[in-house]
Parts: sequence; structure tokens; C-alpha cells
Amino acid sequence: MNLAKHSRRRRNRRGLAAVEFTICLPVLALLVFGSIEATAFIFLKQSLHVAAYEGARTASRGSSTQAESAARARAILDSRDIRGATINFVTGDVASIQRGDPIIVEVAAPTNVNSPLAGQWIANRTLTSRVFMLKE
Repeated sequence: MNLAKHSRRRRNRRGLAAVEFTICLPVLALLVFGSIEATAFIFLKQSLHVAAYEGARTASRGSSTQAESAARARAILDSRDIRGATINFVTGDVASIQRGDPIIVEVAAPTNVNSPLAGQWIANRTLTSRVFMLKE
């Protein structure tokens, strides 16, 4: 009799584990996929900042042109596979900026085309990075 009672408890425990698994699985999946999306957006923001910095650094050199600066920023974005990015020189043409004047480079990219998993299901945002540097 004691053996039958123990066997029934074991079967009930297996059913409980299945119920716990079905409750926890969506939560775990949400955490995993949310973490992947969050790290992708952090990578995107950091890539935009590096591209803006390199564009501003190139533009701040005395003899560089706006095309060279934009090409340097675009090379960073292309090497990191950032799609749909725009590069904007807020202060105007780099060649006309005098020594000691500010150069502001702004790089922006949409999140939906740069999302590894849920780009089509989440609301699109445009991440922007702006770098301020003085002309040498």
C-alpha cells in the first residue's frame, strides 16, 4: 500500500513540473530575446557614436574635406553593418570652417532595419549620436 501511494505522488510531481515549465518558458524566452535586442541597440548606439567621432576627428584636421570625413564615418558604419544611417555636418561645409571653430557631426540610424530579431514588430526609433570638436 505504501508503494502505490508513493508511485501516485511521483506521477503527480511530474505533472506539476510540466505545468511549471509551461508557465516559465514564455518568461525565459522574453528575457533572452529582450536581452538580445537590448544589446543590439547598445551596439547600434555605440557604432553611431564611433562613426560620428571619427567623422569629426577627420573633419577637424586642417586640410580635410567634408567628403573625406563622411567617407571615414561611412567606413565605420559599413564595417559594423549599420543600415540606413545618415551623416550630417551640422556646422556646414568643413572646408569653410576656420581654425578653432566648432565642427558638429551627427550620425543617425533607424532601429527597425538594424534589429536582429524583432525589427518589424517593435516601434521604429531613430538613434542619433552627435559629436562636437574644434577645428585644428
